[in-house]
Amino acid sequence: MKSTSIYRISFANQGKVYEIYARHISTGSLFGFVEVEELLFGERGSVVIDPGEERLQKEFEGVRRSYLPMHSVLRIDEVEKQGAAKISDLEKGSATITPFPVPV
Repeated sequence: MKSTSIYRISFANQGKVYEIYARHISTGSLFGFVEVEELLFGERGSVVIDPGEERLQKEFEGVRRSYLPMHSVLRIDEVEKQGAAKISDLEKGSATITPFPVPV
């Protein structure tokens, strides 16, 4: 029996790159948005606490469903197991990430 899929979603938000994990993603009912449901975070009972993941967990506390603008999504991967959610800096002028052109 196949286990439930886990998705790693990377998106840009206010000069940072957020990397989160979720069980369900879809194009959703809002045009131009990616719908993300059932966000996954590490276990609270563990001895080692990652401050970045804890910050994300607090930011998304109480959120059942989140809508991300399609132009901010950098990558969506289906992964075998969940990793640590994190926030990193979006480097200006980086050759690895090119922003999608948006009308002014």
